[in-house]
Amino acid sequence: MSCKIKAICRKFTLVASFVLVCLIGKSQYNFTGVGKILLENQKSLGNNFVALVYKDGKIIYQKETEEFKARTRAPLGNCSKWLTAALVMTFVDEGKISLDDRVGMYLPIFETYGRSDITIRQCLSHQTGIADNEKGVVKLMEMQRLKFETLEDEVNSFAKKEVAAKPGVVFNYGNMGLNIAGRVLEAVSKKKFDVLAKQRIFTPLNMRSSSFTPEERSINPSTGAFSTAVDYMNFLTMMLDKGVFMGKRILSEAAVKEMETIQTKDIPKKYIPKAAIGYEYGLGEWIEASDSNGNSTVVSCSGLPGTIAFVDKCRNYACVIFIKDPDDELKKDVYTELKKEIDKQIAASCN
Repeated sequence: MSCKIKAICRKFTLVASFVLVCLIGKSQYNFTGVGKILLENQKSLGNNFVALVYKDGKIIYQKETEEFKARTRAPLGNCSKWLTAALVMTFVDEGKISLDDRVGMYLPIFETYGRSDITIRQCLSHQTGIADNEKGVVKLMEMQRLKFETLEDEVNSFAKKEVAAKPGVVFNYGNMGLNIAGRVLEAVSKKKFDVLAKQRIFTPLNMRSSSFTPEERSINPSTGAFSTAVDYMNFLTMMLDKGVFMGKRILSEAAVKEMETIQTKDIPKKYIPKAAIGYEYGLGEWIEASDSNGNSTVVSCSGLPGTIAFVDKCRNYACVIFIKDPDDELKKDVYTELKKEIDKQIAASCN
């Protein structure tokens, strides 16, 4: 056999080996079970949804319906909180604020009404002590929000509300704390919250279809973001990669770790959404599971009803299920079943 023929054979062998590796890579996951669960629960998912799973630099699973695609823009609901907490941490990274600063240092009205002991950390972890999520309060707050022209007006009204508990004593999931933190950023930077979010989060993460720009009312850092499944996945991959996105650092590793540290251990939980019962809370995100050393392994910010988003650090993947018009609050057992099915295909690397 001539040298030329031998060279061609070697080249063919290399190409064939490469194709085989690619085929193995594509076939190593079998998400048939995930698709089946999504189909069976399509009604509760509002019939229109997108599901993305990301691992090792690429999307390894994608499912979208005919009328709702991965680049379709929709409200994020409670998943906005994760973005807001990350935005706050960019200011912490720069030393412009500290998590344990009192809100009154930046918003004097809180001093005026005797709320001087509330910290930014407590705002991000729903421990302000201000009455929130009481019976009928959420619906009333949404109606009242229509009359506020600015985030400043709304947050000033919070300072005047009744105190239900001392700050840091009770966890009470709601919308006031994150909005107060968002207003602090406005006071520190002299810029509007939506501008800050674009400059510090959306633009660096290539989230071109995302914004906090309101359509009918004042800016809402807790539930007012709009995004797409593709955009939000960029945020999740940054969190998965300890603050780095496409080689560029967005948050310090210490900031990400702080967000993923339990803030609610050993304190009473006055109100938790049904889908999050049994979880702890960090800063703007739920902590679903931790390892034997107490380090969080699964973190999420499921905006139920609506978007479901989580990062599994043990299996090194991120998932977002973007829901256009959910029929009702997605049942926790459906979410648990979905995650278990994904986990079957991806081995864990920690205990």
